[in-house]
Amino acid sequence: MDVMNKAGRLLYLLRHAKSDWGEPATPDIDRPLAPRGRKAARSMGRHLKKSSIRPELILCSPARRTRQTLDLIGRAFEIMPTVRLEPWLYAASLNSLMVNIGELAPETASVMLIGHNPGLEELAATLAGTGADLDRLRDKFPTGALATLSVPSWRDLGQGSAELVSFVVPRDLS
Repeated sequence: MDVMNKAGRLLYLLRHAKSDWGEPATPDIDRPLAPRGRKAARSMGRHLKKSSIRPELILCSPARRTRQTLDLIGRAFEIMPTVRLEPWLYAASLNSLMVNIGELAPETASVMLIGHNPGLEELAATLAGTGADLDRLRDKFPTGALATLSVPSWRDLGQGSAELVSFVVPRDLS
């Protein structure tokens, strides 16, 4: 799944795993993963390895919970893909996500975004025009979920322009 497909490029949208709300005074950007989130991220990492998913580039929000999710799934890769912490991913709107993805290098075959809702959910629901799990994706994009989209190119993203190749949530991996 990590090589360019006939339809164009692969876009992996990974919502950070479940965060810990135990310390209400902790600023949102500094919230860590909850124990359940750490377990889910490790499971997702095993899924990535088993499914041979290895994006060429990983763009990660600088929030603590997204970085911790990245650390846990990163164990699945024999060689870590190129990783960039991108401030625009923290609390990104649908428009911001579309603009920034559209600016990716055309030769980049596959990209994983590790970010937050509602932006990732809105992006997945907007882009996905076909795919077996569309209803499930549109119903809920829970923490730790991974949507894999086949897109024509980074510059040609739009309403319904992608195929939802797969949608995996942590409870699928238990």
